[in-house]
Amino acid sequence: SAVLFSLFPGTDVGVTGGGANKENAAAVIHVTAQPLLLTPEPWNLLVTQTPAKEKAKEGETVVLNCHLNSPQHPSLTDLMVKWYKEDEKGQMDLLEKNVTILPNNSRIFMSGDLSQGDVSLIILNVTTSDHGIYFCEVTLPDGKVVTGDGTKLRIRRALGLFGIEESIGTIIGVVAAGIGGIVVLIVVLTPQLRKCILCMRQETRQ
Repeated sequence: SAVLFSLFPGTDVGVTGGGANKENAAAVIHVTAQPLLLTPEPWNLLVTQTPAKEKAKEGETVVLNCHLNSPQHPSLTDLMVKWYKEDEKGQMDLLEKNVTILPNNSRIFMSGDLSQGDVSLIILNVTTSDHGIYFCEVTLPDGKVVTGDGTKLRIRRALGLFGIEESIGTIIGVVAAGIGGIVVLIVVLTPQLRKCILCMRQETRQ
């Protein structure tokens, strides 16, 4: 056939070549079009944490709000949610794959409905050690990770005896000062009390 092609470079060869080119073109179109049909639409997820700052008093329950919004994916049940905290000691993971990972800890857990985009975090009976910046992180099915801007949590100590936030040292100082004052009053009043008692005795004798 090679000899025939070289001897008769006529229309047949041109048609054959043209047919091959058409097949190649069809193959190229088919190969490039197929991945477009198989590739899922990329996620566009918005992770919103509100408010930026939160404060609570020792013993209270805190809800750290985090909401997910993805216009083209109304169902969010396939997402993996993680919460972690950053403070002066570094980073500590609190919740991974939608579940609390802290050992022996039932104070911290995720609330809300994931399918509706609510992945808020609840902390029961907060203590001063719960202070820090809390981040809500979401891993999409395609492996992309989206993190919120964080919520800074500040814990106030429980109110002291006089309705003022007191540290332990201040409370001890106030109590000590109070006791000292009482002792001074007793010392000062003792002579007066003695005089009054003597007066009462004299009156009763008369």
